[in-house]
Amino acid sequence: MKKITNTTNDIQDEWLENYPYDEIDVGDSAYIQRTLTMADIQAFAAVSGDTNPAHLDPEYANDTLFHGVIGHGMWGGSLISTVLGTVFPGPGTIYLEQNLRFSRPVRVGDSLTVTVTCSAKHDDKKAIDLECTLVNQKDERVLSGSARVLAPSKKLRIARIHAPTISLFDPIGQHAHLLNLGAHLEAVVCGVVHPCDQESLQGAMDAHHAGLIKAVLIAPEKKLRALAEQVNIDISAATVIDVPHSHAAAETAAQMAADKKLEALMKGSLHTDELIHAVVMQPGLRTGRRMSHVFRCQVPMYPKPLYITDAALNIAPTLSEKADIVQNAIDFAHVMGLEEPKVAILAAVETVNPSMPSTLDAAALCKMAERGQIKGGVLDGPLAFDNAISAHAAQIKHIVSPVAGQVDILVGPDIEAGNMMIKQVEILAGASGAGIVLGARVPIALTSRSDTAMARSASALLVKLVVHHNRKKQA
Repeated sequence: MKKITNTTNDIQDEWLENYPYDEIDVGDSAYIQRTLTMADIQAFAAVSGDTNPAHLDPEYANDTLFHGVIGHGMWGGSLISTVLGTVFPGPGTIYLEQNLRFSRPVRVGDSLTVTVTCSAKHDDKKAIDLECTLVNQKDERVLSGSARVLAPSKKLRIARIHAPTISLFDPIGQHAHLLNLGAHLEAVVCGVVHPCDQESLQGAMDAHHAGLIKAVLIAPEKKLRALAEQVNIDISAATVIDVPHSHAAAETAAQMAADKKLEALMKGSLHTDELIHAVVMQPGLRTGRRMSHVFRCQVPMYPKPLYITDAALNIAPTLSEKADIVQNAIDFAHVMGLEEPKVAILAAVETVNPSMPSTLDAAALCKMAERGQIKGGVLDGPLAFDNAISAHAAQIKHIVSPVAGQVDILVGPDIEAGNMMIKQVEILAGASGAGIVLGARVPIALTSRSDTAMARSASALLVKLVVHHNRKKQA
């Protein structure tokens, strides 16, 4: 009798070798070992469409018979298929039938040994029967059954095909996690400026009902109520301030913020420059800092949130303006829980080139940080985008950097670069994000007019966190 061992957790053999029918004896067996992770459960749900909350919702699962999240039963069944198709009998095997008996649940962290044993041979059809068992790390049987397959007819030794990489990304879950950051804080009074399209009004009211803001809707009231009725959005819980047009909405909102009647502002369906001009022209909202925009995004292929600045306000910032832009982003990262964010000052290349002003600014900003003119973060630059994001790219180019490959904040050389970065990660990489303007007396939730209601409510969460941070500083 032969006993064949393999493991799908750490496959070293780059070749698959099968066992044809004539080489198989009754009693021959093979096994693999596999440990269940939450990523396995999520990937199985994504591929199969089985989103039973017993597998994905801890709160629901805690109230079930199993008192916690469990793996899909057929995930265990799929491991039997793995043994049959890749180990024993291996490539060339054709499944005929399978029956399964489930004995115990499989939980995250359970290590399973999956064993198949030849129990009978059928010479007329070159078929074999196999007993199949899965036991956990406590030697408890969790699944058992039998399979019948057509065994391979000839010997094969072929290169192993590696499975495609699955990148798991749950934008709804990420959004819920983000909102939970401020769940323990009271809502802040926020002026929503001219929310006269469906997405901006829906985003404002979603944020209001989620306890992020106390919405003060500043817009032409007749137009606002007609829109709300048309798209079936209930605005009865919000305060409405009637103004004749978008310019008046911006001016009224800025004045109310200066008078401390509003703790934050949120852009509606008006142009960014309308709102920002009204804020800049209001002396009571000015600080000693240049205003700038920070975009927080979750990118599926990057392990942590990225902060991109400035993509909305400063068209071609000077060196001193860039220093403010960087400091605003660092201060905001502190609010979001990063003690010492890593900041990449981006350019097209990673070396200082006198012909490229962005590289000179990057070098100067890093020196300013060394001298304490920019505080609270680790700066490096100039760095190209690939060097900033990928440690491997930096290694290939022999770049030694405390930022490369683990960057938190990406600083574009101008508004065009920043705006392109944001649009690319959103549209091509599937990122979900939110935007905020800092540098004024009140934070401003600022998104694109094409952004969804979810992005707008996420931006409301950002201003809520900043308002509460400011309250603590002033206490």
